[in-house]
Amino acid sequence: MIEVKNLTKVYGSVRAVDDLTFTVEPGVVTGFLGPNGAGKSTTMRMILGLDAPTSGSALIDGAPYRSLPNPLSKVGALLDAKAVHPNRSARNALLWQAQASGIEASRVDAVLDLVGLTSVAGKKVGGFSLGMGQRLGIAAAMLGDPEYLILDEPVNGLDPEGIRWVRELLRRFAAEGRTVLVSSHLLAEMAQTADRLVVIGQGRLVASGSVHDFIKENSALTTVVRTPHLAEFSAALTAEGITFVPSTDAEGRPVLEVPSQSSDDIGALAFSTGVMLSELTERRASLEDAYIRRTEGAVQYASTGFPVSGGQPNA
Repeated sequence: MIEVKNLTKVYGSVRAVDDLTFTVEPGVVTGFLGPNGAGKSTTMRMILGLDAPTSGSALIDGAPYRSLPNPLSKVGALLDAKAVHPNRSARNALLWQAQASGIEASRVDAVLDLVGLTSVAGKKVGGFSLGMGQRLGIAAAMLGDPEYLILDEPVNGLDPEGIRWVRELLRRFAAEGRTVLVSSHLLAEMAQTADRLVVIGQGRLVASGSVHDFIKENSALTTVVRTPHLAEFSAALTAEGITFVPSTDAEGRPVLEVPSQSSDDIGALAFSTGVMLSELTERRASLEDAYIRRTEGAVQYASTGFPVSGGQPNA
């Protein structure tokens, strides 16, 4: 388990991380979210012993990272995929890390195969695309077959196949009882990958809990009803004092959108009035919508709107 307790980092007059406390449990993927400048990368660096905290602590299995006897076999990390000498081949870039950490050379070939870089193992890293660089960074993180993975924007630059591969890798890693902390700005992807969330803003904790609970607590519920007896059911809703909005679904079929009512309640009303339903669906906002709503006011670099062009349109 990763334990962050009262963690604070001050640079001059700036409190980059401010009395931050959370835990990262094994067996689940924990998403680490926050606006730009929220302190995510600084927090990850302190967990990994790269930056010293001003106060507080960040422990892995009850100990600071720097005191771990074989850190690469305990914790795999990706913070900056570009932090590799451009003139080294992919295989040599991993080989020196393995040798420095007492890891067998055969593990290098195994992780290159795992991330799909075997065919370019002899090529210089400087010629890699952004996505290939990310795959190499993930290979380096997996080199010691670690119990913990700490990844900062691991899907940056990856194509859809690569993003799906990372998602499945992280979920499989967590299913083995290992611990995963991953940050990303791709919230639709995080909704499919993470089990739990730690959300920070301006260096402080905003929320911590399951993805399901976070969305539920930060979005309104709407129940969508489709029935061949629309007028009859509309009258039943009105008689009960329940507000609804006539609408259409993606296929152009008429539906009723009922805010702030569960499908259980609406289904019970339909049963009691003898109205057959063709569809009864609860709809909530996306993780992105819930995140925007919850972090409003904790954004350091907020835009003020869309630009208005003052020039002439192109002919």
